[in-house]
Amino acid sequence: MAATADSNDGTSPHDMPTDMPTDMPTGCDGRREPFDTKSDGVNPSVGPAIEVQDLVVRYGGRATGEVVAVDGVSFDVHPGEVLALLGPNGAGKTSTVEVLEGFRTPSSGTVRVLGLEPSAQHAQLMPHIGVMLQEGGVYPAGRPREVLELFAAYYDDPADPAELLDRVGLTERATATWRNMSGGEQQRLALALALVGRPRVVFLDEPTAGIDPTGRQLIRSVIAELRTDGVAVLLTTHDLDEVERLADQVVIIDHGRVLANGAPVDLMRSQPSDEIRFGAPAALDAAALAHHLGVDADAVREVTPGEYVVAVTPSPKHVAAVTAWLAEHDLPLADLRAGRQSLEDVFLRLTESAKASELVRSASAAAPTHAGSGARTRGQARRSGRSGRSR
Repeated sequence: MAATADSNDGTSPHDMPTDMPTDMPTGCDGRREPFDTKSDGVNPSVGPAIEVQDLVVRYGGRATGEVVAVDGVSFDVHPGEVLALLGPNGAGKTSTVEVLEGFRTPSSGTVRVLGLEPSAQHAQLMPHIGVMLQEGGVYPAGRPREVLELFAAYYDDPADPAELLDRVGLTERATATWRNMSGGEQQRLALALALVGRPRVVFLDEPTAGIDPTGRQLIRSVIAELRTDGVAVLLTTHDLDEVERLADQVVIIDHGRVLANGAPVDLMRSQPSDEIRFGAPAALDAAALAHHLGVDADAVREVTPGEYVVAVTPSPKHVAAVTAWLAEHDLPLADLRAGRQSLEDVFLRLTESAKASELVRSASAAAPTHAGSGARTRGQARRSGRSGRSR
C-alpha cells in the first residue's frame, strides 16, 4: 500500500483507464442494455444532491497499520451549485470522491447522492452521475463521435453526440483518433463523456489541467451552463485561480480533516492580514522600498519572482507610498492586494498550519510504525489521546 492518505488497498477507478461505463445491465444475450431510469429510487425532493456527514475512510489493518485517509469530513452540495474540494496531495480528496461515486465503501459516516447510498445502490445511481477522469478512459483508436455515440447508447435519454461535440469545441476533430488528439482536446472529450447521460450530479477531476486559455474559457462556460441547468458539480483541482472563478463553495481538507468550508469570497475575507501584496518586475531593490516606507528592511520580501509582500498595515497611506515608489522608478504594477488574501494565500496558510499541527501530534504519539505521509495509525491516535489526558 502506498504511504499516503489517498493511497488505496486495491485498484482504483481513478488509477486505471475505464473503456466504457460500469455497472451496465446485461441482457439475456450477453449484450449491454440501456440503463433503466424509471424506478431507480432516486429522491427527486428538494435538498442537497450530495450529503456527506462524518465520513471516515480507513485502509489497512493490524498487520500493516491502519491508515485514516478521511477523518470526519462533512459537507453538502445542492442542485445548481459548484463545490471545489481542495487539498494537497494525500489530503483525502480521492478517497472522498471514490466514496461519492460508489467505488469505495466508507468505514463510517453517512453519504447520500441523490438520496441513494453510492456503494450499496450503485446500479441505481450510475445513470444519474457523470464522472470526468483526469486522464485515460478511451480506446487509443477511438474517435470522438464514435465514442460519444457508444456511450450514448447506454442511456434512455442521452444528450445528442453532435451537440456535445459542438458544446466542447470538438466538431472539427470528430474523426480524429484519441491518440492523435492533444491533451486539451482529450480533456474536453472526457468532459463530453461525463455529460452524455444528462447527469444530475457531475464529478470533475482537474477539468482544466493542460488546457490552453481558449479551452479553459470553454470549460468554464460548460460548467456555468450546468449550474444554470440545476446540476450539482463537485470538482477537484489545484488551480485555485480557476476555483475563484467557478466555485460557489469551497471545502479545504488536509490529513483527512476539513480545514475550511464556505464561499471563496467569505474564506478570503475570513483571513485578514496586515500586509500589502503586489506584483512587479523580479529582483526589485526591496531594501530601498523598505527605506522609503520607513520600515525594517526585512518587512519587504519577494516571496516568488515578481511577487512581493510588505508587512505593514494596509492603510491608504502605505498603499499610496508603495505605488508612488514604483512610479518614481518607472516600474509597472501587475496587481495589488491590500489586506485581502487570494484563495491561494488562504489555502497555503491553512494547510501549512495543519501540517505543523500534524507534526506535533505525530511527535507526541511516539509512533513505532510509519503509516505514511499525512496519516496516523489507530494505535498512534489512542496513545496521543492518552498522552493529552495525562498532562
